[in-house]
Amino acid sequence: MLKALAASALLLSLTACATPMEGGGQAAPGETISLAVGPCFGFCPVYSVSVAPDGAVRFEGERHTTVVGVKEKTVSPQAYQAVARSLAPWRPASGTSAETECEQRASDLPTYTVVWTDAAGGKTTLNHDGGCMSETNRQLKAALQAIPGQLGVEPWLERPANDPNVR
Repeated sequence: MLKALAASALLLSLTACATPMEGGGQAAPGETISLAVGPCFGFCPVYSVSVAPDGAVRFEGERHTTVVGVKEKTVSPQAYQAVARSLAPWRPASGTSAETECEQRASDLPTYTVVWTDAAGGKTTLNHDGGCMSETNRQLKAALQAIPGQLGVEPWLERPANDPNVR
């Protein structure tokens, strides 16, 4: 009996220490996922885009984008799910904020902020420096750079033909 109690206590303590990300890192039901891309030293697009589980997309171009200002569209819920799956490995625990580790850094590249906002307004945030050069950070950057294509907003990012910085 004592051995059974000890084994149960051990099992309970081990499971209490485990803190898996909600949904295995997936966005929780009802979460809106937003991505804000900050400036770089050059002429990188500066914008934010968000997607809701129902596929509602809101884009806001700030500078060096074809669309400056707000534009909205609707994509399939599968597009939302694809974004959620692609970011799942890097999603922090619900309600927390995290920054990616940076072992080696190139300066003057864009920053990325991903925010998962739940139905009650709670936020989970990931900040990433686009200049971080590890393999894991390259994979994250690729996932982040794929989001405009997944949401069909890539044409809104192209630098406008009348941009004086286009050569």
